[in-house]
Amino acid sequence: MATAEEIQHLDTVNVHEAKTHLSRLLERVERGEEIVIARAGKPVARLVPAEPKVKRGGLGRYKGEIWMSEDFDEPLPSQVFPGFPLD
Repeated sequence: MATAEEIQHLDTVNVHEAKTHLSRLLERVERGEEIVIARAGKPVARLVPAEPKVKRGGLGRYKGEIWMSEDFDEPLPSQVFPGFPLD
């Protein structure tokens, strides 16, 4: 079994080492490393950084950034769409 110091340099660890040193391995993954977990020397899983969730905007997200004219919903002048009846 690897010691805590040895775990800091391994790219592949066995299941027992992964369970014993999970916190240390997660610290490495948070720094962007990828760790392979093996059973009987065969890779079975990878510890990789989680994708950050995309934060979607809610109501008021663009408050103060968007301006709209007071007459934005008024009928358009006939010259905007010549030949198209606007009524």
